[in-house]
Amino acid sequence: MEWYLILALVGTGIAAGFINTTAGGGSMLTIPLLMFMGLPANIANGTNRIAILLQNVIGVQTFRKNKVLDLKTDYKLAVPAIIGSIIGALVAVEMDVELLKKIIAGLMVLMLLLVVLKPEVWVKERAGSVMAKPTVLQYVIFFFIGLYGGFIQMGVGFFLLAGLVLGCGQNLVRANAIKVFIVLIYTAFSLGIFVFHGQVDIVAGLILAAGNMLGAWLGANFTVKGGAKYVRYVLIGAMLIVILNLFGVFS
Repeated sequence: MEWYLILALVGTGIAAGFINTTAGGGSMLTIPLLMFMGLPANIANGTNRIAILLQNVIGVQTFRKNKVLDLKTDYKLAVPAIIGSIIGALVAVEMDVELLKKIIAGLMVLMLLLVVLKPEVWVKERAGSVMAKPTVLQYVIFFFIGLYGGFIQMGVGFFLLAGLVLGCGQNLVRANAIKVFIVLIYTAFSLGIFVFHGQVDIVAGLILAAGNMLGAWLGANFTVKGGAKYVRYVLIGAMLIVILNLFGVFS
C-alpha cells in the first residue's frame, strides 16, 4: 500500500474516532475513503468494523478510567443491540442500502431539530447515574438500533444517543460512554459475520484502526472534560454534515 494512502487512512481514522466517540457519524468519512481506495462497498462496510471495534476498546477504557462508565449496570441495553446487529449484518452482506440511507437522513433531520430546539434535555444533569432496569420498549428500541448498526454502522451513534438521552434519561456524557460500550460489544459479533463472508480487508482495517484508536482517546477525554454542553455542539455539527452528505450535497 502506498505511503500516502496509509497517511490518509490514519488521518481520517483520527477524525472519525474523535467524532464517533463524542457524537457519531465518523463512518461517513472512513467508508467513502475505503471505497475511494478501490474496495467494493460491502468490503468497505466490513473493513470499517475493525476500526470501530478497536476504537471503542480505547473509548471504553478511557471512560472507565474517568469513572463515567459502570459495566456492572450499563451492559443491560447491549443485549438487544447485539441480537439486532447480528440480524442486520446478515442482511447487509446481501442488500443495497441507498433507500435506507435516505430514510435515515430524514430521521436524522428530526433528531437534529430535537437537539437544537430542546437543548436542556441533552445537557441537564439528572439525579442518579446508575442505569435503571430497562423497560420492554427500551429493549425493542435498542434492538432496532442494533439492527441498523449491524446493517450499515454509519450514524448509529446518533440513534444510540437519542435512545439513551431521550429514552433512558442519561445526559450526553454518560450516554456517550454507554454508547461506546454498546457499539464495542455488538461490533464484535457483526465483524465476525463480515469476516466469515470474506468481506474484510484486514490490512486496511488495522491501519485505519490505528487512527481511530487515537481519535477515540482524544474524543473520550474531550467528552469527560468538556461536559455535555460542548459535546452537544459537536453532536449538532456532526449531524449537519452527515445529513448533508446523505442527501448528496457533497457528491
